Amino acid sequence: MAVAKTDKEKDQNENSLLRTLREVRSEMKKVVWPTREETIRLTVVVIALSAIISLLLFTADSIFQYLILTLQNAVQ
Repeated sequence: MAVAKTDKEKDQNENSLLRTLREVRSEMKKVVWPTREETIRLTVVVIALSAIISLLLFTADSIFQYLILTLQNAVQ
């Protein structure tokens, strides 16, 4: 059974929504956004570290693959 909301409940819901939106707006004004140079520099750092880690993982994978193939051939 559906219960109709009273005007007071509707006002409270609208007030809480408006209050939340005001608080979000207030907090967003406090955010310190990085400059363009910082963003570019940090992006380059992330890409470089990702490349280094991928090379390390590739090397480790290649070594393990070689070891497993060597063990398989030794058993046969």
